[in-house]
Amino acid sequence: MLGRPLRIAQVAPLFESVPPKYYGGTERIVSYLTEELVELGHDVTLFASGDSDTKARLVAGWPRSLRLDPECIDQLAHHIAMLEQVVRRAKDFDVIHFHIDYLHFPLSRRQQYKHVTTLHGRLDIPDLVPLYREFTEVPVVSISDAQREPLPWLNWQATVYHGLPTNLYRFHPEAGNYLACLGRISPEKGIDRAIAIAKQAGMPIKIAAKVDKVDGEYFKTVIEPLLDHPLVEFIGEIGEDRKEEFLGNAQALLFPVDWPEPFGLVMIEAMACGTPVIATSIGSVPEVIEEGRTGLIVNELDEAVEAVRRLPHISRARCREAFEERFTALRMARDYAAVYERLISSAENRPART
Repeated sequence: MLGRPLRIAQVAPLFESVPPKYYGGTERIVSYLTEELVELGHDVTLFASGDSDTKARLVAGWPRSLRLDPECIDQLAHHIAMLEQVVRRAKDFDVIHFHIDYLHFPLSRRQQYKHVTTLHGRLDIPDLVPLYREFTEVPVVSISDAQREPLPWLNWQATVYHGLPTNLYRFHPEAGNYLACLGRISPEKGIDRAIAIAKQAGMPIKIAAKVDKVDGEYFKTVIEPLLDHPLVEFIGEIGEDRKEEFLGNAQALLFPVDWPEPFGLVMIEAMACGTPVIATSIGSVPEVIEEGRTGLIVNELDEAVEAVRRLPHISRARCREAFEERFTALRMARDYAAVYERLISSAENRPART
């Protein structure tokens, strides 16, 4: 262990502010990590959009988040310009932590700075194989062990689970009378399956979800017709200020995903409120949810309906305890600090034992 404050650069995507105003999982994690590292005494510089809010030193890659900038046409151009700023100032940092996938790989290969990249997205895409085969030496961090499965031969440094500030959400000891579904409208998120579960269980469901342009047709043709039912309430996209009430007052969060979710931040948001999770056994779900203690893991629709009936047996206090034990931002920041220290102490970027 180095035992001294580190000079750390955090490089965030420019699509959303840090933290995001609405939906944006990666930018939220960058925010929580950055603020906890500052609290731990490290000297942190955040490269992000200019409308970000942080106690760290902010270097604006663009004045505002690109998703909310109506004049932005080419989002990649702003990321390339930001990368030039990062590389120009690389000597100012002990380590650079990238959250922009592989965009920086060709540059970082040709530089001497210590760096690590958290891969926040899915890796089971054939197009990624030749790219990562080319850059096998780049040190990377996974957000679940399941995320690694398509590319086990990468230079994995650690698995670091996401974390939230302990005081972000209050514990809600009493459950409300509805099921909650929170996130984004897309086929793999399983909103249609969540509605089917609620209808068969005879329980109201509230859906707070963002609809991206790319999923507009899917929403209109598949999801919208399902909303005309007395048990179904579609709220739309909600901000951070409404999440605690929405999740905390629910009997359970429904998370019937149909893709290898790398982590699933909403699961620990629900747990922080004391709300159990009913989720499909895929991707990171078995790593995040303790079966029968913080939620119920299912495979079929009938199992999910039965899981709704078993919810009274799940302790909401245990859900909150599990969050505090495993998924706080402080734990996350300490885990990343350990990764940084290993990289800095090594003679070269080699895979570390985890």
